[in-house]
Amino acid sequence: MLTPDEIAEINLLCQFNLANSKEGLKIHQHDADPATVAAAERLFRQGLVTQQDGGYLTSLGLDAAEHSQALLTILRADPA
Repeated sequence: MLTPDEIAEINLLCQFNLANSKEGLKIHQHDADPATVAAAERLFRQGLVTQQDGGYLTSLGLDAAEHSQALLTILRADPA
């Protein structure tokens, strides 16, 4: 089972625009959800994003974001 921290990290990875690698994310600590701020910091420590407050995906982060977004696409597909 996924932990709340892992869910927050996956949610953050799913916010990246995979069509434009020069488009990153900026998490504003003063008004962002604390779980999102913490998720960004963990992704940074794991080497998936370039900054503690988001930034850009690293090559490992791009792989993780692609897999995360692909999984959501599969799960959200109409089974008909």
